[in-house]
Amino acid sequence: MATDNDFGAFIEKLTISPIPPSSFPPSLQGLTFAIKDIFDVEGRVTGFGNPDWLRTHTAATSTAPAVSCLLEAGATALGVTMMDEMAYSINGENAHYGTPRNPIAFDRVPGGSSSGSAVAVAARLVDFSIGTDTGGSVRVPASYCGIFGFRPSHNAVSTAGVTPMAQSFDTVGWFARDTSTLKRVGSVLLEQPHLNCIKPDQLIIADDCFKLCSVPRDMLVQPLVGSVEKLFGGNTVVKKVNLGEYIEENVPSLKHFMTSHDVTTQQDFCIPSLMALSSSMRLLQRYEFKINHGEWVSSVKPEFGPGISARIEEAINTSDEKIDLCRSVKSELKTALSTLLGEKGVLVIPTVPGPSPHLKADVAALESFRSRAFSLLSIAGVSGFCQVSIPLGLHENLPVSVSLVAKSGSDGFLLSLVDSIAELI
Repeated sequence: MATDNDFGAFIEKLTISPIPPSSFPPSLQGLTFAIKDIFDVEGRVTGFGNPDWLRTHTAATSTAPAVSCLLEAGATALGVTMMDEMAYSINGENAHYGTPRNPIAFDRVPGGSSSGSAVAVAARLVDFSIGTDTGGSVRVPASYCGIFGFRPSHNAVSTAGVTPMAQSFDTVGWFARDTSTLKRVGSVLLEQPHLNCIKPDQLIIADDCFKLCSVPRDMLVQPLVGSVEKLFGGNTVVKKVNLGEYIEENVPSLKHFMTSHDVTTQQDFCIPSLMALSSSMRLLQRYEFKINHGEWVSSVKPEFGPGISARIEEAINTSDEKIDLCRSVKSELKTALSTLLGEKGVLVIPTVPGPSPHLKADVAALESFRSRAFSLLSIAGVSGFCQVSIPLGLHENLPVSVSLVAKSGSDGFLLSLVDSIAELI
């Protein structure tokens, strides 16, 4: 169980030594890492953030391939980390096991659901960690804790041996304090040992998306643009786009979600098409969660914490109405963004709408922030594109970040790019 000196990051400390490599040299030799409590480890019950889940499941008979390949590459696992219950939150608060402490801002949430994995890296307890990202569970805690977080293209890294949340969006992601480690881990998980930097042909700034963010636009955008221009001599085209308008015009199935309650009742600034995108993502997520875990929830009647309980009840009561439309939105968005970015284009967006919220903040008060967050997170989530969250220091003493998004399958390109520009930011 967690202790004060580990910032509450670990639910179980253990040591899993490297195993002999099978297909590549030990490129992670000497590095330590932590494992989210959603990955199977042979001989251990995967807890999925909930004590009733832990009580009603048996020990894993094998280790998840994503974990095994890191061990084969020479890394040493030091423990299993805290997570939100059933991976169903982006806050990082767990009513049963406690909330990992954000090492940069003790009075703020660490972000979730890969909370402990992010905290373990930010607190320098390990060199890197792995988590999962369905709706934002790597990108959000990376931003809140001031570290790098990578969500790969959907299906780029094996999710075998990972407890599913919603398979249409589930990905295995990772955290690191520096881009060299981020890239080294990526080369192993992606099975791409040679990652070379390739100049992006365009840097597309989603100008409207920065209006969703409380951090000044220039603080997030200018360092990034400046670093790309320094590295590539100003040859990369930098342009602005109204992403909301582009998506509304090029994703026709979104019209079926544009009149949803989430869109029509929003009071603060919003981007209707991105709110509709978020609505479609969360509907399909709820439906797949029900398919995966509805029977267990109904039979075991587990105890859930505040917020999680209502979310899971909504999921269990979800019908298959509009599910085919959700899948059409996914396909159409992937095509639309592929056309926008081209072969080597990169989209620039805020990772989240601002610094992390206070601990135990009122759920209703957080609704606007949460709504804007999912508007941003759904871009890569629904398209299946890869995204990296880049820390940009502090604003009003709290970590802030910006994100780069690249087309599906461009993970190596994106990792190499962020590694090349990081020292110039």
